[in-house]
Amino acid sequence: MTQVSEEKVWQALSRVIEPDFKKDLVTLKMVENLKIEGGKVSFTIVLTTPACPLKDEMKKSCNEALSQVEGVSETEIAFTARTTTGTFTGKAAIPGVRNVLAVSSGKGGVGKSTTAVNLAIALKALGAKVGIMDADVYGPNIPMMLGINTPPKQEGNRFIPPKGHGITCMSMAFMVPPGTPLIWRGPMLHGVIQQFIRDVEWGELDYLIVDMPPGTGDAQLSLAQLVPLSGTIIVTTPQEVALSDSRRGLAMFQKVNVPILGIVENMSSFVCPHCHEETAIFSRGGGESAAKELGVPFLGRIPIDLSIREGGDHGMPIAIGQPSHEISKAYQEIAGKLASAISILNAGAKPIQIAGFS
Repeated sequence: MTQVSEEKVWQALSRVIEPDFKKDLVTLKMVENLKIEGGKVSFTIVLTTPACPLKDEMKKSCNEALSQVEGVSETEIAFTARTTTGTFTGKAAIPGVRNVLAVSSGKGGVGKSTTAVNLAIALKALGAKVGIMDADVYGPNIPMMLGINTPPKQEGNRFIPPKGHGITCMSMAFMVPPGTPLIWRGPMLHGVIQQFIRDVEWGELDYLIVDMPPGTGDAQLSLAQLVPLSGTIIVTTPQEVALSDSRRGLAMFQKVNVPILGIVENMSSFVCPHCHEETAIFSRGGGESAAKELGVPFLGRIPIDLSIREGGDHGMPIAIGQPSHEISKAYQEIAGKLASAISILNAGAKPIQIAGFS
């Protein structure tokens, strides 16, 4: 039997390009624990996020490259991840939290919170440790969507947040009786968000998703300046009224130097369950057009579907209640794009700039 050359194995792996970073695995130092036993080659690929959507693609490329090496009869490829950490310029990082992602909208009623919850579950399904900070203090409904009925525990002056479907959650909904209106001015909102950052034991998280309040007023600007954000996505519906507000939201985040990761078009169309005819209730393609106009990524579209509403109302979001549903797959695809985008930003790429704003 021909002895497998370690040098040729490394040469083969140096021809495998990581799809996001456009460099080879060896240069990126993503290959560890290389072992050669007879004709068997085994090693570990170290990912920059456990939510990497390209694992299968990399594995296939490695197998193809090694099949050209004389003597190799078998490959065994394992994966591990060391999630990259965001750089929070001028802001204190949240202990244990590697990346903070804002889910925002220029106006209310576009499905921002539903999108935040399902993306959190999709990231967890991809292997990441995820939490949600419900910063939409005027409409704190994340605990209901996650089926959480237990308030956080308190140890001294620290809060231990509960989990729903494996997602750690902190929300103002835990602090006030159901149905009680929150009539707060800006400084009070500022204080509670500081407490969520400073006094909550979030634990080790790859991603903390912040469900932002809708709009672009003083409260939203304060939050964007206060919370150490790795990046943000904007949720919009396709019609021009919502898109106009979304443009203002994008500009606000750029002014406080928060990278724009892209736009999600929600409620993109409705398919009648009886006649199966598709209707673009809120117009069609507006989110994608706005992304092109503003020079930011278009992350994907989510249709109107009864299952999404039912899942949120019953504490069983569609991404976990029906993981094989086409809508769940759409959330998973968007989650994978977000994980990749954050890894690229953490590697030193420049924040995305919005066309027309400075």
